[in-house]
Amino acid sequence: MTTTEWTRTYWLEHAWLGTHVEPGVAVDVRGGRIAAVRQDIPAPPPGAEILRGLTLPGLANAHSHAFHRALRGTVQVGSGTFWTWREVMYSVADRLTPETYHELARAVYAEMALAGITAVGEFHYVHHAPGGTPYADPNVMGEALIEAAAEAGIRITLLDTCYLSSGFGEPPGAHQLRFSDGTAESWAQRCSVLKERDHARIGAAVHSVRAVPADQLATVARWAEERRAPLHVHLSEQTAENDGCRDAHGCTPAQLLADHGVLGPRTTGVHNTHLTDEDIALIGGSGTGTCMCPTTERDLADGIGPAAALQSAGSPLSLGSDSHAVIDLLEEARAMELNERLRTRTRGHWTAAALLRAATADGHAALGWDDTGSIEAGARADLTTIALDSVRTAGPLPRLGAETAVFAATAADVRHTIVGGRHVVRDGAHTLVPDVPEALARAAEALRD
Repeated sequence: MTTTEWTRTYWLEHAWLGTHVEPGVAVDVRGGRIAAVRQDIPAPPPGAEILRGLTLPGLANAHSHAFHRALRGTVQVGSGTFWTWREVMYSVADRLTPETYHELARAVYAEMALAGITAVGEFHYVHHAPGGTPYADPNVMGEALIEAAAEAGIRITLLDTCYLSSGFGEPPGAHQLRFSDGTAESWAQRCSVLKERDHARIGAAVHSVRAVPADQLATVARWAEERRAPLHVHLSEQTAENDGCRDAHGCTPAQLLADHGVLGPRTTGVHNTHLTDEDIALIGGSGTGTCMCPTTERDLADGIGPAAALQSAGSPLSLGSDSHAVIDLLEEARAMELNERLRTRTRGHWTAAALLRAATADGHAALGWDDTGSIEAGARADLTTIALDSVRTAGPLPRLGAETAVFAATAADVRHTIVGGRHVVRDGAHTLVPDVPEALARAAEALRD
């Protein structure tokens, strides 16, 4: 993904322009950015590449753990809770090497591209060798993820994650030793060496208030503030986290984060599930974002977070596929609305336009790509085209394309994915990874017992 001054024109049969579907739109691309958007173009201009269907801005997956993709299917056997699922997850993390992580992540990011995702936020905490010994290159695991994204053709924000303890006042457990740098200062020194690239940005993350001692939270927040980098944190995903925080500190996780300077406009709380009214006011009032991951939250039986209340309080919403039970941002958007319907027994909490904004512009902004997520001059030329003639999407009027995309389409309906003006997915086939299912199967097999 270079930024040389090559030019190209795409003709969009139907384009989502943020508020409505516009038929016949020509998008001129220069050097990877949109140079002009021309409306009322009823036929493709000479030489233009034709995108049939509904073209959206590229989708943003704001929360990913790439290695969790190896768990798909295996964790559906039997019953349990988040905590029993976590033990299976640790067993996969134990077997990761830089080579197997690269192979798996490359396949997972290719699957994301096939689902119309053009940028991913990778919440990365598997830093060291099993037992906690640093690799010769202490950032080799993060570099494997950055390279995997490049080879799969998508952008990445590597959210390098500080993870120091197994619980409030407890040292890391045996499985968690490879996650820990020992102190937040050591974490900061290691991840300060990571370099941004054309396709990659470096952000920070606090794994959770149970994994980073309270007196070290400010170090992570300061690192992100100095670099004006995105900062993410798992927040109140489980009631046990809330109970432990109250026992240790006499307050909720949200209050603890606020007290130590973690909340703010460049911060995103992931899940934000079990919140008090005061927590919601703290998060919204500080401009802290919320990343909802509905397919994971329901898969892990986490609960339904107060997304509507958070947004009303001032928290921008984004979406993530998290554990990759499925990789489908359209399903994440749909599920956020449908979960709220189940919780309240009323319909229509978000318009299709609002849900698409969470899946595009606000998701990219949460990852530090503020110039991405819209079809307008100056934006990065990241586009996703949804078929309007599949068994799921055929029938509705094209002007209802946004509603059709959000409430009926799936990742299987993605026809084209364009990143920086270039096809990464064309006619449903990945242009850089020739056999994504085989790549996924091979990578998962390498991590089995």
